[in-house]
Amino acid sequence: MELKKFVFLILTFIFLSGKSFAAENDKTVVEAKDSDQQIGDFSLSGYGEKGKKAWDLAGKSADIYNEVVKLKEVVGNHYADKDSIKLTADKGDFNKDSGVVHLEDNVVITTSSGAKMTTDSLDWDRKQQIVSTLDKVSVQREDMNLTGEGAKGQTALKQMALEKNVRLDIDPKDKQKGKKEKIAIICDGPLEVDYEKNIAVFNNNVKVETPDTIIYSDKMQVYFVPKQEGAKKDEGSAVMSSSINKIVAQGNVRILRGENTSYSQEAIYTALDKRIVLTGRPHIEIYQTENLNAAFRN
Repeated sequence: MELKKFVFLILTFIFLSGKSFAAENDKTVVEAKDSDQQIGDFSLSGYGEKGKKAWDLAGKSADIYNEVVKLKEVVGNHYADKDSIKLTADKGDFNKDSGVVHLEDNVVITTSSGAKMTTDSLDWDRKQQIVSTLDKVSVQREDMNLTGEGAKGQTALKQMALEKNVRLDIDPKDKQKGKKEKIAIICDGPLEVDYEKNIAVFNNNVKVETPDTIIYSDKMQVYFVPKQEGAKKDEGSAVMSSSINKIVAQGNVRILRGENTSYSQEAIYTALDKRIVLTGRPHIEIYQTENLNAAFRN
């Protein structure tokens, strides 16, 4: 009796497994039929005024559907007057109607001005020349590395907005030249940065860390020194250097220098003379009275 029951269970399992396997095969066949055409070495180009090439998009292979072209090993380029931009990804979708390209896996944007952005997924709106993502991003520019979650900005990365968990690390490669020091700026976000106007605006729980000073505030405007006047601006779109010119901290400002703490509603820090000016009910707590003169020197 037990043997018959066992054989019945085995046959039932084989029948159900076969049915499931057949269903999966049917699903694969349907998906394959949905593709109107499969080709290799797909490429598409767009032209602007006077027949000048404005952008191109290529993939090692493509599945062409009614509304979308699915690409593998994607390479896209945008050709601007002063900067050229290259986008690469393992795979992507090109929407025929909207023209938006959705990229996924190992997404990288590089510009001829030296910027590099990496993320897991990205939407590239070719008509508006805007890139956006909800994933973590990293933007590298010379001695600066900017990270955060959720980003939107120009394809050339001239202007960027990061939504949350923002961190900017400034780590000069040549620490002896100009006596530059490591600086880290952290905030909850959002952050807005304009590489052409040399300014970055950090919002919510902002913290600046330098080797000898820590500054906290609700909002912070960081002004960077433009690149040297001898540099040719027409070589790239970004002219911002990694050197800070001025910091304006606003709202619940707290400054730690050694064991001394300063409080105010606004503080302006100038990098040239390393001077901090406090406004808005400022007061200072000094714990080392013997260094009173040194505490007020700056």
